[in-house]
Amino acid sequence: STLESNGKPADFDEFLRYMAQSTVPNKVFVDCTASDRVSGHYEQILGESIHIVTPNKRAQTSSAEQYVALQETAIKKGVLLLWETSVGAGLPVINTLNDLLRSGDTIVRIDAVLSGTLSYLFNSFDGSIPFSALVKQARERGFTEPDPRDDLNGMDVARKILILAREVGAHLELSDIQVENLVPESCRAAESVEEFFELLEHEDRHFTSLLEAARSEQKRLCYIASFHDGIASVSLQVIDSEHPFYNLSGSDNIISFSSHRYAERPLVVKGPGAGAEVTAAGVFADIVRLGNVRQ
Repeated sequence: STLESNGKPADFDEFLRYMAQSTVPNKVFVDCTASDRVSGHYEQILGESIHIVTPNKRAQTSSAEQYVALQETAIKKGVLLLWETSVGAGLPVINTLNDLLRSGDTIVRIDAVLSGTLSYLFNSFDGSIPFSALVKQARERGFTEPDPRDDLNGMDVARKILILAREVGAHLELSDIQVENLVPESCRAAESVEEFFELLEHEDRHFTSLLEAARSEQKRLCYIASFHDGIASVSLQVIDSEHPFYNLSGSDNIISFSSHRYAERPLVVKGPGAGAEVTAAGVFADIVRLGNVRQ
């Protein structure tokens, strides 16, 4: 192809020099990977007065020390590090949170459904088919990671609530977050996805019992991330019809901000929290936002 014939092997240091020497104003580096290797260069990029826009969660969920260093470098160089799409794809989650904080509000609590996959699974799990069959069906439809354990272990959700907690000012590490791993212990060591599904079938009764227990109280299951009193947690919860997440459907995300200003009724952001189209739109919106920045 033309790209292959005109291309050359990647050399990040060379590319950084090229970006730094370019006379184009308001330069921006867009990282649409999920790579630690790429995010590891963020401080260098910011140090060259280049903005960064990214849905990559790796940098902002690395050590708290590195998180602070990135923020300080961006401020020192007068550039922005925008990662709106790292939580909720194209939903205005981080900007809404920061608008509350910048306008003098105080966040009291954050509750959220932050996984489109887990939202879909528990919104669809009605007992008509076993839980393992539902997960397999979701994988075949492209709703899960190639290995569904990467969704069910809760770590992606943990990274997202950590990002929101840090935006509020919490000095937390990823290891500080209490995470309920939904992968049964019997399935965690499976050597292949096929073996995982075989083992998961033996755990169907466990998930069915959780569903039946919730239904017996006219409640439902929901995998929720929370931040309150400096503590962040991720767990499968049983919620009733009074809960703001009770009528969540499909694979939607929902984020609830309780604050001094929004005390009686929280501010809620809801909608598609995954998908290439909405994520791309969110990345583009961040790039457009940089047009108002003067270096």
